[in-house]
Amino acid sequence: MKKLNDQLKTISKSLASLSKQVDKISTQVAKLDTAKKKAATKKKAPAGRAAKKVVRKTAVGKKPATVLDTVFEVIARAKKGVSIDTLKQKTNLDPRQLSNALYKLSKRAKIQSVSRGVYAKK
Repeated sequence: MKKLNDQLKTISKSLASLSKQVDKISTQVAKLDTAKKKAATKKKAPAGRAAKKVVRKTAVGKKPATVLDTVFEVIARAKKGVSIDTLKQKTNLDPRQLSNALYKLSKRAKIQSVSRGVYAKK
């Protein structure tokens, strides 16, 4: 009987030790999760980035060009069409902004897709 009690005490101590280790690991994981969430929110909306607009120089009395105008202007200049990579370089837009602009211009029937990732003026 004494041997059984000693074994139970040993098991109890081992479980207590394991419990402490699990608690430490869970707090470390929680810290990592919060750090990842903070990093993800910083990537999504960096300071000053959300309010940034593409403004091109225009003649006196005209409104500044919008994102759609800028993208359409680049596409209209190319005779054979423009790839998405070229549009990213020439407009300096985020991929999300560029995708939205291409979608809106295609819905307004101003541009057409020549092939996958290449757009031309209709």
